[in-house]
Amino acid sequence: MRRSKRRTSGLQAAAVAAVCILFVMTALLGLYKCFSKEPTPKPEPVGGPLPAGEAGAMEPGAAAAKNVASERKEKFHTILLGGLDDENGGSDTNLLVAVDAKNGKIDVISLPRDTLLDVSWPVKKLNNAYHHGGITQTMAEVSRLLGIPVDHYVTVDLRAFVELVDAINGVDFEIPVEMDYDDPEQDLHIHFPAGLRHLDGEEALKVVRWRQNNDGTGYATADIGRIGTQQAFLMTAAKQMLQVSNWDKIRSYAEIFQKWVETDLELANLIWLGEQALTAGSDNITFHTLPGDGAGYYKGGSYYVLDPEAVLELVNSCANPYQRELTLEDMSILVP
Repeated sequence: MRRSKRRTSGLQAAAVAAVCILFVMTALLGLYKCFSKEPTPKPEPVGGPLPAGEAGAMEPGAAAAKNVASERKEKFHTILLGGLDDENGGSDTNLLVAVDAKNGKIDVISLPRDTLLDVSWPVKKLNNAYHHGGITQTMAEVSRLLGIPVDHYVTVDLRAFVELVDAINGVDFEIPVEMDYDDPEQDLHIHFPAGLRHLDGEEALKVVRWRQNNDGTGYATADIGRIGTQQAFLMTAAKQMLQVSNWDKIRSYAEIFQKWVETDLELANLIWLGEQALTAGSDNITFHTLPGDGAGYYKGGSYYVLDPEAVLELVNSCANPYQRELTLEDMSILVP
């Protein structure tokens, strides 16, 4: 069990690579504007069928019906980025990206893996949705949870992270805390003092996967602290990749994308999104974490329990694709 947990924690770095690849590699491809095409958004929240035995858990209610009739904002798209754990059957990292091209901004919301869902499954965690229906089911659950459509998906393999960082010759990053961890069973050794350090791909992977030291010290908020480090690293890497001096690396980005990333977006859509990333610039890419309590419990189980009012405020401020304001009735947030 311990080894499995260590492996899945490393896979959380995969979504960081997904964001970099999607919004930087495609930004460079965006120079070829003749191939650009805006994605086609979904008109309503995703609500696909569940596997046999789970019928009824995804039936849309009044909130979904209300959103069907809502007018969408122009040039506003939502994309789910997932870092997959193929060996354990879960999606351990999920980021919701909201692209508001009309206003020139991009918001990225980290969705904690243990987020409590209102579903019929015994283990009601967000990362378990992938086990019950793949990325389509995960999209459906995020849509129903937040009351908004999830238009497209991008999934990425962990190995993309290492290759991407190496492609830009490493990243200068401020390590927030001292990291001192050894796991001989995995031949995993993480030893970094706090402070600025130039990280290659393998070193960067260790930094973003680390959660605590062997003596139990570490982030005060465990996975939420790690999410913060991942977001900070992503912001640093994105700024470096958007520098003109790195635009000659387009071929390397494209090769990484082709090897390790899967998406339902067409190449022309990716080019259009890349143009929006170039126009927005790294200063207009903002990171958030879905508000909640990482020490929450539901029926004896440990969960990340959402704060409904705070979630509503966050979604309305940066991820609502509709002209009207969402209400808590639009969402499906389970409160213990």
